[in-house]
Amino acid sequence: MAIFRCNKCGLLAEQADALAGKTQECSRCGAPAQIYPTLYFIEKLLDRYFSAQREIAQLKGCASGTTSGAENTRLDGIDLANTDFLASDQQHGPIYDWFRKKQIKVEANLRGVDTSGFFDEVAEAIGANLPVLKEVLERIRWSQQKEHASATINLEKKSAEDAKAISAFCQQLYDFSFVAKCFHNKPENNVRLILQTAPAIRHFFNGEWLEWHALMSSLRYAKERKRRFSCARGLKLTLGNGEQHELDVFMLIDGNTPVCIECKSGEFRQDLDHYLALKKRLGLDRKQFLMCIAGLEDEKAKAFSAMYDLSFTNERGLAEQLARLF
Repeated sequence: MAIFRCNKCGLLAEQADALAGKTQECSRCGAPAQIYPTLYFIEKLLDRYFSAQREIAQLKGCASGTTSGAENTRLDGIDLANTDFLASDQQHGPIYDWFRKKQIKVEANLRGVDTSGFFDEVAEAIGANLPVLKEVLERIRWSQQKEHASATINLEKKSAEDAKAISAFCQQLYDFSFVAKCFHNKPENNVRLILQTAPAIRHFFNGEWLEWHALMSSLRYAKERKRRFSCARGLKLTLGNGEQHELDVFMLIDGNTPVCIECKSGEFRQDLDHYLALKKRLGLDRKQFLMCIAGLEDEKAKAFSAMYDLSFTNERGLAEQLARLF
């Protein structure tokens, strides 16, 4: 059903969907008012609600002698691997305000920065040893795409050290419920994984692990240097012309210095023009727009950074790249 709301007397009434977008007289006071699609009406209502919540938080901060958003977001004493501290509109508030000034509408995924689960731990394990664990990721992702129930990781051609690391990682996947079962087949020297079908798990192996890795690298950077900041993952943007984008990881350092990290675990070259245009629209310097490419060779990262008005790095060099920024 569509929704009729009178701006004069406040009457709310349901109308047929076919009337959405039309204007009619209020049955109570006779004033003309528009009929809105339900989802559009609710979206606008939520925008006003969250805007009011942020304003209240700011006023409370001023009344208590503190400031809200980026000014009071610190990580001292917080376990980065197990917290929902960042999953709030108040923490995202400075980001909302930064984009609003650029006339860009944003929608944050609050769960995208909730580290209470195990996505961050597994992502950091992958980022710390991608050359060895890459085959596990590829086998799982390929099996998921083919709708196979399991994936088998052969260890016979691996060094003893690599085989041990892969076996331990597969066991971690089972312990954290990223796979349903894990069988270590010593006679055949392989590990067989029974896969989970939950969308969140599929998305993780399809590339979201790199976003979690980038987020945790950013959080640890901010905590170690005691920087004030706000952060978001999976931030959806809508430009004034209706064009939509999604930022993998975005953060504000000290409330006014933006950093965008785009994460690619597969092909990325066809998207470079897109990211160059987005960087320009956001008004970011090349050092503030990072392209984190999984497995990218260091020499290629330097070469691509010299060729394009973007900063390229890999999962190993991301922390160092962040340190160079500030």
